[in-house]
Amino acid sequence: MDFKERERFLRARHEELLQRINVPLEGNGIYERYKNPVLTADHAPLEWRYDFDPATNPYLLERFGIHAAFNAGAIKFGGRYCMVARVEGADRKSFFAVAESENGVDGFRFRKRPITMPEYGEPATNVYDMRLTAHEDGWIYGIFCVERKDPAAPAGDTSSAVAAAGVARTKDLENWERLPDIQSPSHQRNVVLHPEFVDGKYALYTRPQDGFIDAGSGGGISWALVDTMDGAVIREEKVINTRIYHTIKEAKNGEGPAPVKTSKGWLHLAHGVRYCASGLRYVLYMYMTALDDPTRVIAEPAGFFMAPEGEEYIGDVMNVLFSNGWIADEDGKVFIYYASSDTRMHVATSSIDRLVDYCLNTAPDGYRTGLTVERLNRLIDKNSK
Repeated sequence: MDFKERERFLRARHEELLQRINVPLEGNGIYERYKNPVLTADHAPLEWRYDFDPATNPYLLERFGIHAAFNAGAIKFGGRYCMVARVEGADRKSFFAVAESENGVDGFRFRKRPITMPEYGEPATNVYDMRLTAHEDGWIYGIFCVERKDPAAPAGDTSSAVAAAGVARTKDLENWERLPDIQSPSHQRNVVLHPEFVDGKYALYTRPQDGFIDAGSGGGISWALVDTMDGAVIREEKVINTRIYHTIKEAKNGEGPAPVKTSKGWLHLAHGVRYCASGLRYVLYMYMTALDDPTRVIAEPAGFFMAPEGEEYIGDVMNVLFSNGWIADEDGKVFIYYASSDTRMHVATSSIDRLVDYCLNTAPDGYRTGLTVERLNRLIDKNSK
């Protein structure tokens, strides 16, 4: 295959992927998964991956490897469904890029260029997992993890890191203003901005950690109020959704995307992490908080909302579902964007009404086997009448 033939082959195969129609799968009534991932490494523009100059790349080899596209924030912007994805190169460095779709379930295409995110302070080794919030102050904020090598690491330690929450804001998803990293007494890898002011302040969902990986004494999803996002300083955190022994969130839990406001409360999507023989298992779960007090949990169904299924289980980091983006349309339809195994993006659809029903009318965890069996027997008895 000569240069031109190979170029035609690459472009035809890429276009076929971008135009692939997605179809919903029959589910559990709470949501519908879709057959195909909505964003993968193969969705990356060919111009990112190949040098199409025969003089400098006569064999048309891939020059910039794209390894994965995952953990995307999401927002409806200009009538289009937009994800700000974490794109990881073959060099293990992640960057942000906007992918857009007309209908939210297929046809996602990356914009021509990735986001050129301004630096703040000491340049980050890596950035990833942006949460997007359209705040009532008029800005779209992106909060993301900033990873740097631990300056206190002993000689020869090439893995210890420190984490901070980076902050940027935009009006068009194209031009980003970088603000100072959030100041916190602990590692912060999982910070989400609440979409409304609370008592005149910006409200953050945080996850204080003793170390880069381990939560340590960190109790779970926490709440903090700050005076400004331009130099935010966390001084006090209140745990609102705690880690609990022998549950889906015994090791860690963290807020996913910004919560969705409904007539009956704030809908939250979060991830829970537990220990298992193969390492850490990440699943998604939901809870609701009160409209008059977003720190007060009013409902939390037992167990996971979504867990890896089929090919979702396989990937760069196995047995992981992670979501930091969803979109609630004006008609009540909800698009839940989630990543599987740190490799690719998927979508599931539901509705505000179904998700509220799920949260308010599904029993909470009783935290021991006996109460779980009691709950099951009550359902069996009801269905036997």
